[in-house]
Amino acid sequence: METPDNATEAPAPTGIAAQDWATASEDPQYRAAVVDLLGALAYGELAAFERIAEDAKLAPTLGDKAALAKMASAEFHHFEQLTDRLTAVGESPAAAMEPFAKALDDFHRQTAPSDWLEGLVKAYVGDSIASDFYREIAARLDTDTRSLVLSVLDDTGHGNFAVEKVRAAIEAEPRVGGRLALWARRLMGEALSQAQRVVADRDALSTMLVGGVADGFDLAEVGRMFSRITEAHTKRMAALGLAA
Repeated sequence: METPDNATEAPAPTGIAAQDWATASEDPQYRAAVVDLLGALAYGELAAFERIAEDAKLAPTLGDKAALAKMASAEFHHFEQLTDRLTAVGESPAAAMEPFAKALDDFHRQTAPSDWLEGLVKAYVGDSIASDFYREIAARLDTDTRSLVLSVLDDTGHGNFAVEKVRAAIEAEPRVGGRLALWARRLMGEALSQAQRVVADRDALSTMLVGGVADGFDLAEVGRMFSRITEAHTKRMAALGLAA
């Protein structure tokens, strides 16, 4: 792909973002933040695997069921990558995930879809907001951890699948669009609240975000980060054919 004439190069990484794990992890606070991050990501991937497998039971066709089963398998592979990494750096995956289990379980319980289409919208909207959040953090991580985090955030195909199915459903029955738009707005609010709670409850992660370690954001940048996540959500809603 050609680079546009007006493109600007991204600034070279500095500080911890330019270090490898062996060097960066000598800072105990940074190490604790990364363990928290990997634990949160791992539990999120495990929950995604379980949710997509459940969604497959609601699939209207065998083709849809098989497609979702393949996506669930990809989520579980991501989970294994994260738990393998935690083990490799001498941490217990279960202990790293435990602090985040209740918040994520509460989110999924409060946003249980009532049908196939709501399940697709939830996966597309909720998972995308989480991915945007983790990508923002990844930019501040050491090179080894950043590579792992970005690899497990790779699209499993669920996004395109959800867009195709939801748009087709709205074209066939326009009235469902209003219901799904309300559902997506609720998911957006719940997902952002959950992300903020997770960060607030974990000192190492919150310190990373507001500038204590890993060349973190200042408070103004945290606000801009959530604004960027909201803007990306609006674009995804348009892709689904829904009003933000």
